[in-house]
Amino acid sequence: MGTVFSFDVRGGEPRAVREALAEAVAGLHAADAVFSTYREDSEVSRLARGELTVDRCAPEVAQVLELAAEAERVSEGWFSSRYRGSLDPTGIVKGWAAERAARLLAGVAGVSGVSVNGGGDVQLLGSPEPQRPWRVGVADPLRPGGLAAVISAAGVSELSVATSGTAERGAHIVDPRTGKSAVTDLVAVTVVGPRLTWVDCWATAAFAMGSRAGLAWLESLPDVEALLITAGDEVRCTGGLAARLG
Repeated sequence: MGTVFSFDVRGGEPRAVREALAEAVAGLHAADAVFSTYREDSEVSRLARGELTVDRCAPEVAQVLELAAEAERVSEGWFSSRYRGSLDPTGIVKGWAAERAARLLAGVAGVSGVSVNGGGDVQLLGSPEPQRPWRVGVADPLRPGGLAAVISAAGVSELSVATSGTAERGAHIVDPRTGKSAVTDLVAVTVVGPRLTWVDCWATAAFAMGSRAGLAWLESLPDVEALLITAGDEVRCTGGLAARLG
């Protein structure tokens, strides 16, 4: 998927954890093979060219396309699974794949905590130690090496953190209305919520909307908090974000 994944698994019998890790990594590679738009032989590429139908693809394709359609509905079209008229669900695949890997690992007997980080977007389940929650640093897009915030999973059994912006990959987020790079006042949007599948989509959609509309929309979503940073170094947060800082 063009990025690095890392795993932190606490508890569980070592052999069972190693086997589950191998399965999780294989699942990520399989998702890349099925969904990559850079591979001409991937099922998504063949589907986009009309060489396959959804019912002839791996079952995960229909699942991801249904999730993408829901993300498009909730965001009123600001999230899209199409790029310049062609099928491209990659905006949801990484978060979905990382969350799926985390849940597979959390299902191993005796595992108390799991963290799966896919290119800076993180799914957290359980806790690393009793009475100590997972904590995730949010990179400051305007100060390389610095942190804009630290998100804590205290009090919840699952939490995810996803960031969309221009600091790492430049202007790669597309405005679905124009098919061109999104031009907004934002440099980064970090979204916090239970499931990485969704918060990854919401961060992308909110970035494309811009700070004012994006913040208002994120405030309307249940169980979601966010931190938005503008090019002018202005920080805007949803009302409940303070409870997740630490």
